[in-house]
Amino acid sequence: MGYPDTAGQRPESNDVVALLMNQHEEIRTLLDEVLERTGEERRHAFRHLVHLLAVHETAEEEVVHPYARRAAEGGEHVVADRLKEEDAAKRALKRLESLDPDGPAFVEEFTSLRESVRAHARAEETYEFTRLLDAGDPARLQALAKAVRAAEAVAPTRPHPGTDSAAKNALFGPPAAVADRARDAMRKVLGRS
Repeated sequence: MGYPDTAGQRPESNDVVALLMNQHEEIRTLLDEVLERTGEERRHAFRHLVHLLAVHETAEEEVVHPYARRAAEGGEHVVADRLKEEDAAKRALKRLESLDPDGPAFVEEFTSLRESVRAHARAEETYEFTRLLDAGDPARLQALAKAVRAAEAVAPTRPHPGTDSAAKNALFGPPAAVADRARDAMRKVLGRS
């Protein structure tokens, strides 16, 4: 089963919350698909999930979280909690990349990650996104959606723990993105996507 490279190609959404909610739904679907598949199909679904999560989280870290910190009451605390969750997920993804996707250790660790990512998405939707909707006017939320799409277009495609802020992403993100996208191109050429 082939997965399209959807970074930067998602349908237009009216605002950043709608865009991110659509991405969360896609992530939830992929989380389930990884466990439902085996062999090369599982490997491929996992790579697609890793790519989507890396791009999604980078865009949130560069665009959404900084705005939420400033614009939403209690935003600093809400964002700090989400960043801890995101860093833990990046570390888990890095560990999972080194495991055999059909092995029991992968399934066990991935099942735990799946629950963590689902909980993280629920927390973002409940605590961060509702504050964004309350604090942001429609034009601002639409501008943030455009900024998220732009950030996704140049984001790294692999998890990079420790790059959890706009400043760190600005410093380390471009070289990581180039390396990640070169690795992606090589895999595609070699037929290992």
